[in-house]
Amino acid sequence: MATEAFLPLTTPMKTFLSWMLWPLLVITCLLITAYGMAAGSPVLYFNFAYLFLIISLFTLEKFMPFEKEWEQPDGQTFANIAHTISSKGTVQLLLLWGGVIGLTEYMKPLADSTPYGIWPRDWPLALQVIMGVYIAEFGLYWAHRLSHITPFFWRFHAIHHSVTKLWFVNTGRFHFMDSLWKIMLSLTPLLLLGAPMEVIQWISAVTAFIGLLTHCNVDMKCGPLNYIFSTPELHRWHHSRDLSEGNRNYGENVILWDQVFGTFINPSYRPPTDIGMSDYLPTKFLHQLAWPFLTVKARQRLAPDYVYKPFVYEEK
Repeated sequence: MATEAFLPLTTPMKTFLSWMLWPLLVITCLLITAYGMAAGSPVLYFNFAYLFLIISLFTLEKFMPFEKEWEQPDGQTFANIAHTISSKGTVQLLLLWGGVIGLTEYMKPLADSTPYGIWPRDWPLALQVIMGVYIAEFGLYWAHRLSHITPFFWRFHAIHHSVTKLWFVNTGRFHFMDSLWKIMLSLTPLLLLGAPMEVIQWISAVTAFIGLLTHCNVDMKCGPLNYIFSTPELHRWHHSRDLSEGNRNYGENVILWDQVFGTFINPSYRPPTDIGMSDYLPTKFLHQLAWPFLTVKARQRLAPDYVYKPFVYEEK
């Protein structure tokens, strides 16, 4: 039975929801997390917020898909989940931390022992978090961009771009080396500047929420928000097979650094639905995990149909 039979949505209703969903979901998740922070249970309430977002996107992808073709199985669900476990950490996934918010607990002694430095700890927390997001995003932007323009880092990042559809389940489809590289470039400046742990945890939560939203297969219209945040509309261009489109919109939370460094695009026409990459990648998770470390000969032994292609980078 069609999903519309369970939840009939008229065209005006869908249009209204498509414009309201992104800010509504983000604000709701932030409010739940803020309550947890104030109540002294940040991890517990972050879990509630993250689970709420997962359930919401799972439901919305059924009733308001951006691309119906992406509803078809691609045979990579297990690999998507396995990569999420390996890149985010088994404990973090089981607790639905979905980002580096769990890791920050292990880094707390370092952060608390760091001199205040130049970090404005007397500022309102909201302003500290906003500043922290942009500082962390600078590292995320260059980690992401270098992963596209450097053959060595692309070997690991290609796993994320091998997907042929976008949905919330492949949000965490990253090789663990790729995730480690991003964490190092985003969190290290914050720790060196003396950012308090509460700020780092907030940034981790924001990154987790926006990451799920950018990969979801939900018809969302973001309008002016596309010029501030990394949104589903912008990120779909980043997964284009056309490198002049795919090597753009590197931002993970905000889009400022793409605008500053000339990699921002937001065309008026619909992004391609035939996404992915031309590079070969095996279908099995363990093979994908080992793939970046293998030589051409080792790859050919593992996958007889593998044909070597030189690294290609393009920006127009």
